[in-house]
Amino acid sequence: MSFEKLGIDKKFILGLHDMKIETPTEIQKKIIPLLIGDPVDIIGQAETGTGKTAAFGLPLLSRVDSNDYSVQGLILCPTRELGKQVAKQLFKYTKYSDKIFTEAVYGGEYIERQMSALSRPTHIVVATPGRLIDLVEKKAVDLSWVKTVILDEADEMLSMGFKKQLDTILNFLPNVECKWLFSATMPNGIKEIISTHLSPDAEYIKVNQDNFVNKKIKHQYLICDDNNKLNILLQFLKTEHKNRGIIFCKTKAATKKLAKQLIAKNVSTDAIHGDLLQKERDKVMRAFKGEKIQILVSTDVAARGIDVEGLSYVVHYQLPESNEYYLHRSGRTARAGKEGVSLALINQSEVRTIRNYERTLRIGFKQVRERD
Repeated sequence: MSFEKLGIDKKFILGLHDMKIETPTEIQKKIIPLLIGDPVDIIGQAETGTGKTAAFGLPLLSRVDSNDYSVQGLILCPTRELGKQVAKQLFKYTKYSDKIFTEAVYGGEYIERQMSALSRPTHIVVATPGRLIDLVEKKAVDLSWVKTVILDEADEMLSMGFKKQLDTILNFLPNVECKWLFSATMPNGIKEIISTHLSPDAEYIKVNQDNFVNKKIKHQYLICDDNNKLNILLQFLKTEHKNRGIIFCKTKAATKKLAKQLIAKNVSTDAIHGDLLQKERDKVMRAFKGEKIQILVSTDVAARGIDVEGLSYVVHYQLPESNEYYLHRSGRTARAGKEGVSLALINQSEVRTIRNYERTLRIGFKQVRERD
């Protein structure tokens, strides 16, 4: 099955070709034909790393009239990193097409700068909910002519407390024709949004767990005492030589502390977490993507939307809060067909969590030993 057979315009396929995307993923095969046709509401249950940005992004671009400079598409995201990543992907898809202007707006950035950007022709707005409401209230963006609204990672927006904002936004889109919701899980809050705002006959598409767990990731765990964890990590990093990766911690405090400890050991490191200003986060990400630093230490939320090529490993210095976060973390490696390692550093009591991952995510873990 090719993108052309799915109904995607050849101009967008040329953009995909430049990104070395040739074959549609499972969710793209299932969803694109539905979204290319007549207006429809859909619910897509899929994890990060399944290709859902292209699954909704390509049909959205196909619906945009580039000669009409009103905002026609709205994509809501939980974090600024994911919002920026989605906007960047849309830009790449349109490299060979008529100019379609996308603007990403999010908290942590000067609102005046975003208001200025929105005064230019804009076809698609990618936004975090809180900042979008601020901009609407300031009359900096007109959503009257939005035909398609997309909720990306809707469960994450709910867990971050955006339920009220989502209801508000969905209630002030007078001309919307299509509502497309994507979520890794279906908690009650998501079901409420679906029953309140989506059509009763909305299509429900689910990508099975087996289809979206990346088979090229080697899942490993190493049991060690908590007070020896830093030494174990340093041993692992030595074996990786010049390879690059991300180390995950559960809290901002742990992320900051570990980054300082690694820097003190002359490891090329920086950290990304919620306490950084947007310009500081951007600076860290530019350095990481530009290979000026070798290792990124990150919290879970800060890492959403991070898509960096060529990462050899992910280390779980602290285990995440949920199975979904484990998949999000691990999915930062082994991208674009490459192989990668996902290593969890755990104490004896956390072995049961690894067994839970094996059972619920249907992935196999290999125990590795501390090197003498």
